[in-house]
Amino acid sequence: MMQPFTYVGHPCRVLLGPGKIESLPREINYLGASRVLFCCTPGRKERALQLVATLDGSAEVCSIANTIVSEELVHRGRSRAREFAANCLVSFGGGSALGLAKSIALEMDIPIIAIVTTYAGSETSELQGMFEGGKRVLKRSSRMQPRTIIYDPALSVGLPLETSIRSAVNAMAHAACSFLGENHNPVTSLLAEEGLRVMKSALPRIADNPGDIDARGDALYGAWLCGSTLNSAGTVLHHKIVHVLAGYFKVPHAFAHTVILPHSLAYNRSAAPEAMKRIARAFGDETADAAGQTFDLLTRTGAPTALKDAGMPSDVLSEAAKLITTDPYFNPRPVEYGPVRQTLEDAWFGRRPTV
Repeated sequence: MMQPFTYVGHPCRVLLGPGKIESLPREINYLGASRVLFCCTPGRKERALQLVATLDGSAEVCSIANTIVSEELVHRGRSRAREFAANCLVSFGGGSALGLAKSIALEMDIPIIAIVTTYAGSETSELQGMFEGGKRVLKRSSRMQPRTIIYDPALSVGLPLETSIRSAVNAMAHAACSFLGENHNPVTSLLAEEGLRVMKSALPRIADNPGDIDARGDALYGAWLCGSTLNSAGTVLHHKIVHVLAGYFKVPHAFAHTVILPHSLAYNRSAAPEAMKRIARAFGDETADAAGQTFDLLTRTGAPTALKDAGMPSDVLSEAAKLITTDPYFNPRPVEYGPVRQTLEDAWFGRRPTV
């Protein structure tokens, strides 16, 4: 039977493969840009300067990116871009670099080229969390959608294993939750299932051999597939939990995504059986429990499984549950305080979700 749906896609050039970083000058010319501002963290500055040296036009590096896109960071980034009269932004790194570039583009409406070295998948979306008045606000605008994405696996070989796995599970969370989103549709489901399948294959190989460039390339491909579901399918309870943990209790964003994913799937197990079947099939056995399979992948790859390991005290779980159930995001199963509180407790201890 035909399933009516609305799918939101955005035009974007995607370049994936070893050596694709050499395409950067051509991609800048393709956009007609002449004044390029690189956005990165302080640790990426020297490599960004090497990229600047390969360009013919004017380029500068703004190396102030941070995991928290604060009002102060946004102000500094926009001021730097205006002073330089930038007409193109290049984010170099992971979500921190891209968050800075997105915050600038939101106001200045100039194109972004994303050079991606992690696996979170945020480069595929027009979404970005920013702090305003001490609260995390989720912004959405096509101005923040990169026009070009460059995935060169050679750039991610040196990424620490811990960061590699956590950022990849971050992307997997977007894919898994897209099956549960209010606007899920056949297109996002295809992307999500393939993305999860690819990641399930890539992550153990990276864990066993961090220098495996083919596995790194597969993870980048998986990140693109998983992240591409977010614009269209929408956010659910999982994202609200992560936003509360990261925004109010300082749990690192990717850490929160990683630990919470098995438990948010378990929360929705009975309310979305077909979604769970698709997720389980992506993991290799559609008759298995998707939440349990996810938890097992985390343990197989050495990923974190307990909130307590991020230094979050147990005495704030009730407060967190209240924040999560206040103005909740869409979710297949009703978002209720008691079950959410229990979910947080299971995640705090690192318990394996049970059927």
